[in-house]
Amino acid sequence: MISEDQLRRVAAWSRELTPAEIEVARAGITERSYGTGETVFMRGDKFDYWAGMVSGLARMGGVSRDGKETSLAGLTAGAWFGEGSVLKNELRRYDVVALRDSRVALMERPAFMWLFENSVGFNRFLVRQLNERLGQFIGMLEVNRTLDATARLARSIASLFNPILYPESTAHLEITQEEIGALSGMSRQNANRALNRLEKEGLLRLEYGGVTILNVERLRGYGD
Repeated sequence: MISEDQLRRVAAWSRELTPAEIEVARAGITERSYGTGETVFMRGDKFDYWAGMVSGLARMGGVSRDGKETSLAGLTAGAWFGEGSVLKNELRRYDVVALRDSRVALMERPAFMWLFENSVGFNRFLVRQLNERLGQFIGMLEVNRTLDATARLARSIASLFNPILYPESTAHLEITQEEIGALSGMSRQNANRALNRLEKEGLLRLEYGGVTILNVERLRGYGD
């Protein structure tokens, strides 16, 4: 169980709950730490939790039969994920791996399902969350098929500024160029070239240990 104050810090959706619903939510949540490179869950796992990033950074993706890695989404603090698998009570369809030391909040499936069946506020959040995630994946499919490496990286960074999926985002991302490459599905060298190009065009500023975004709207439409 976590405290009510901690629940409100790590879960923006909790602000839509009634006091009774908050008690159910916090009673069903624990936190767990994962080291760099550690797997939160793998494709095919029976993982009976809805998960949210408390701190750190993780990558949602998978590995094809020929060993090629595919990145589906980055997961920063405030992002919650895996609701589809919990709702359908199915095995996980992708991997989630910590790219740096991370702390993850885990809500047990019974608490999640109680909120789903009883909370209007929680259901409003889920509809928005699922709609935004669907749009994110459709956009990613288009990007990967039609755009070059710089545009893919620009769109990948911009995706971290969706206010529904990443409610705690700020203009400055504490993220390394290597981590950006991992989230974009490209090597560090290719990511560096793309980032330098975006910096020259005035869309972002590279800094020690992070990146400051100067024009997120241009990043979202980069390559059009």
